[in-house]
Amino acid sequence: MILKEEKIKRKEKKRELMLEVAAELFSKKNYHEVMMDDVARLTDVAKGTVYNHFASKEELYFTIMSSKLEKLNTSLKNKIASEISIIDSLHTYVIQLYMFMMKYQNFFLIYQKEYLNAQNEFCDELRTMSEELKSILSDIIYKGKRDNQFRSIDESFAVKLVLGSIFGAVQRGIENKYSGEKLTEEREKLFDFVLHGLYSGFRNSKVRPLKNKTIVLTRTIEQSKESAAIFSELGADVIVFPTLEITPPNNWDKFDEVILSNQKIDFIVFTSAHAVTMFIKRSNELNRTADFSKIKIVAVGNKTKSVCEEFQIKVDIVPKKFSGEGVVEELSKFDLKNKLIFIPRSAIGREGLPNGLEELGAKIIAVPVYNVSLPSKETIQESVEHLNSGKPDVFIFTSPSTFENFLIIMNINNPVSFFKNYDVAAIGPTTKTAIENSKVKVSIMPEEYTIKGLANKMIEFYNKPDK
Repeated sequence: MILKEEKIKRKEKKRELMLEVAAELFSKKNYHEVMMDDVARLTDVAKGTVYNHFASKEELYFTIMSSKLEKLNTSLKNKIASEISIIDSLHTYVIQLYMFMMKYQNFFLIYQKEYLNAQNEFCDELRTMSEELKSILSDIIYKGKRDNQFRSIDESFAVKLVLGSIFGAVQRGIENKYSGEKLTEEREKLFDFVLHGLYSGFRNSKVRPLKNKTIVLTRTIEQSKESAAIFSELGADVIVFPTLEITPPNNWDKFDEVILSNQKIDFIVFTSAHAVTMFIKRSNELNRTADFSKIKIVAVGNKTKSVCEEFQIKVDIVPKKFSGEGVVEELSKFDLKNKLIFIPRSAIGREGLPNGLEELGAKIIAVPVYNVSLPSKETIQESVEHLNSGKPDVFIFTSPSTFENFLIIMNINNPVSFFKNYDVAAIGPTTKTAIENSKVKVSIMPEEYTIKGLANKMIEFYNKPDK
């Protein structure tokens, strides 16, 4: 049995050697110039042995090309599938393709001849694999254009430009024998060049303005996906560190009482996307559908407005300031005397909003529709390890709870000492105040209290001359 296995291994090793030798021959000569005799001679076997492995020169050539193309395409698709943003997907494509071609240089030289020489086409199966390689890139470019990340450009033309740039860089790498740090440096230069050609830009930005910055994002896992994508697209490395977990309230009694009653509601104030989703979820469980056409809907923030619209809830008012104070300021334009305002909110919602509206003469019903709790140890274990092994530049907090829970999770007794070597960003004044109450300096806070507003402010902050 052992002898049989060793024989199989020797046979496979000999076959691999034939493929390597043949690949080098095909890379240096035209197809018709390569002879099976040459392959046999250079691998020190009889010509018949070569034919035992490959029935023809065509099969030998096909095996070289198909095995590498299949490996390349599969690797690209698997790696891109795990990326969270278009920019990350493009980065993976460019870097992986560049490194693959630098590793398998004979394959690259053969492929480049086929790619550039339209008269010497692949057989149908190889051509299909080659088109798949282009299709993966085309799909990335299409999605980038759709999401306004890339400028408007013909996709087939863009694919040719990008592949041409990559192949040109590989050719230079082979000629100059790049390796180690130089190889890493050149591949990143290549990506920046490609991205610059496709990028549509971001307000106040240059291409990848947060490159080499590591950001710790302390939202829920669900919220972090979209937020992380924004910062990743700007070049940052993102550590997702969930400090919150959204769960149903301890009981629905107060909410059910409001929904099942016939009292006339004049305004509903949704202060978060979570409030909207939990409102709809519980209403559906009660088999009750609110008639929103007779109620003025207030949504705090564009994300909350977007979630409302997903549920076909028409939003009448989005305060200019995405905060409780902003809601009070906006609704002060209305006569609220004896108007009933319903506020479905977090169980730890602050009283500034209902108190402010009551002062304007409104009647307020504020009920919890979700709890904000600490995530489980299993949920955050990987994030804690990632944070401890990384070197963050800035921590982002999007609510007082994210900051308070972070201190608990990390067992931080002295916040000033912990954050002294890091920048701290707060999404708005309420969060900023909560952080500063712990004597921690907040370096970044946007005028627009959104993640995109925060990203813009961060770009501005890190592009100061002293940074």
